[in-house]
Amino acid sequence: MFSKILIANRGEIACRVIKTARRLGIKTVAVYSDADRGARHVAMADEAAHIGPSAARESYLVADKIIEAARRTGAQAVHPGYGFLSENAGFAEACAAAGLVFIGPPPAAIRAMGSKSEAKKIMEKAKVPLVPGYHGDDQSPDLLAKEAQRIGFPVLIKASAGGGGKGMRVVEAAEKFADALAGAKREAKAAFADDHVLVEKYLTRPRHIEIQVFADSGDCLYLFERDCSIQRRHQKVIEEAPAPNMDPLRRKAMGEAAVAAARAIGYQGAGTVEFIADQDGTFFFMEMNTRLQVEHPVTEAITGQDLVEWQLVVASGGRMPLTQDQLRIDGHAVEVRLYAEDPARNFLPSTGTLVHLKLPEEGAHVRVDTGVRQGDTVTPFYDPMIAKVIVHDRDRTSALRRMAALMGETEVVGVTTNAALLKALCGHPAFVGGEIDTGFIERHRESLFATLAPADDRAFAIATLARLVEWQDRLPTAGDPHSPWNEQNGFRLLDEGHDEVRWKDGERDVTVIARRLRDGGLRLELPGGAQAARVRRTDDDKLAIGLGDDTFVATVVRRVAIDGSADYTLFADGRSRRLRLVDPLDLAMYEAAGAAEATVRAPLPGKIIDLKVKAGDTVSKGQPLLVLEAMKMEHTLAAPADGTIKSVRYAVGEQVSEGAELLEFEAAK
Repeated sequence: MFSKILIANRGEIACRVIKTARRLGIKTVAVYSDADRGARHVAMADEAAHIGPSAARESYLVADKIIEAARRTGAQAVHPGYGFLSENAGFAEACAAAGLVFIGPPPAAIRAMGSKSEAKKIMEKAKVPLVPGYHGDDQSPDLLAKEAQRIGFPVLIKASAGGGGKGMRVVEAAEKFADALAGAKREAKAAFADDHVLVEKYLTRPRHIEIQVFADSGDCLYLFERDCSIQRRHQKVIEEAPAPNMDPLRRKAMGEAAVAAARAIGYQGAGTVEFIADQDGTFFFMEMNTRLQVEHPVTEAITGQDLVEWQLVVASGGRMPLTQDQLRIDGHAVEVRLYAEDPARNFLPSTGTLVHLKLPEEGAHVRVDTGVRQGDTVTPFYDPMIAKVIVHDRDRTSALRRMAALMGETEVVGVTTNAALLKALCGHPAFVGGEIDTGFIERHRESLFATLAPADDRAFAIATLARLVEWQDRLPTAGDPHSPWNEQNGFRLLDEGHDEVRWKDGERDVTVIARRLRDGGLRLELPGGAQAARVRRTDDDKLAIGLGDDTFVATVVRRVAIDGSADYTLFADGRSRRLRLVDPLDLAMYEAAGAAEATVRAPLPGKIIDLKVKAGDTVSKGQPLLVLEAMKMEHTLAAPADGTIKSVRYAVGEQVSEGAELLEFEAAK
């Protein structure tokens, strides 16, 4: 077994590998970029090596820097994690040439599966079922369009060299094919330096089921399946094992097909064979990921095995600890990906400092894989995942119920997250009942996004009470007990004593009046009517609130922006809400912000990769204006209304900061 390994990755996967290595007595070396200098994986490792600037292409994707770090620190092997260089055959070969063991499959196996087109040809020879499609080398737009017509719409365009939803487009009709192809190729080129694509039949209600395979120098087996059908933007959101409604015969057939795929390329180590399955039970090979997957913890939960330990054992020349016949399924596991993103804005990634972070506590049923801590920053340079939360329980219903509760208890302030959506998904009757396919979120959007509706009276009451407690905490507590400055009755000349607090909830402007009663209580005048209220701060800095006949506890986190404005994030009843405080002294600023926006601004830092308009163009509401590349994805910005483009502030290729004015826009009168 190795005595020291280097982990050529970052974030939660680096932390996860470190945990197993530490348990086995193996020293670890972390690598880090400028942006990750104070990251959790750096603090966890035994030692760390700096490998360059924040951009991944200048640090985590530079093989020479990582190999030099391994040499310098005396590491014997390199664990690539997932993403970055994990499926780069050239990197695996460079490790071997440097005398380092690559903890992954042979370079030939990586190369064989690195091109989706070549992989399809190999799988066809191995008699693994394939989706009807075109996987050829001729990439002329005219030929690809003809092939799409032959296959029949809808079709799916996919980057041959990549995954994770990048370079992927669903095309419903022939007239939309050209634009979709251009976007897919552009995104594929940016993400994988290869714009080769394939075109396949798109199944309208497909399930995404993958098989975990593992091989050593003499044997290959499968550790059952995972269902990864709940997705947004072609990227997974929830994974579970075993797959719901999977009968033993189908499980065996898919497992054996996956093993045949692995054997066809001489595989060794951990890998995943991904299938797309129709509702009638038929399944087709989609791709093989020649690495450990993000969702591997659910497989570990139901089998009781540590796949990273298996990787280390096999890479050091050992054999797998179990045979196929010895593997068993125990209970059910569900994993959710907690992302820094805004579901209400088409899942736009969110950046910022995690000023408050409360993740579920780990225990017998709960595991949390994360690469961040409170105070860390989610930057625009890497994937916006905050954590993976994994639940293992006796059955699927119990696991989903437990996960929904955990998502309701999760607290994140500083970035927008998908926690409310994850809670809604895990508690959705259709999902709990077994309705599962890749279109689930879009089909049930209205009910799933109901949790993101405007704030209610309870939210405004909590925020107002928090504000009143702040005022009370700031009053002097020493000196003359008869001083009028110690009075807390909201006294106003010629008026009943009260306080007014003004809030903005999106475009909505709400004023809450708090009247102080003689018994020490309060009466809040809320949008839905007046309610009696009481509040006190608890020993753990929460607020114990009485509102009408209800009593509950809330956490309120106040955050002050650079411009001095403050927002309040509220956590209560398993829900969260963020409201902005309107300072009466700055009303002009807020009123100006509410006026019609005359510019189109960057929603997050990124690079302009396509401009679709020029100064003087007349545009319609919803018309695409430009394409911004950020956090490894493309984001198309559209016209907010009918109008005219007065000026274009940036050119293609330029980097822009969050909030930058990209276009000056004049709405039609």
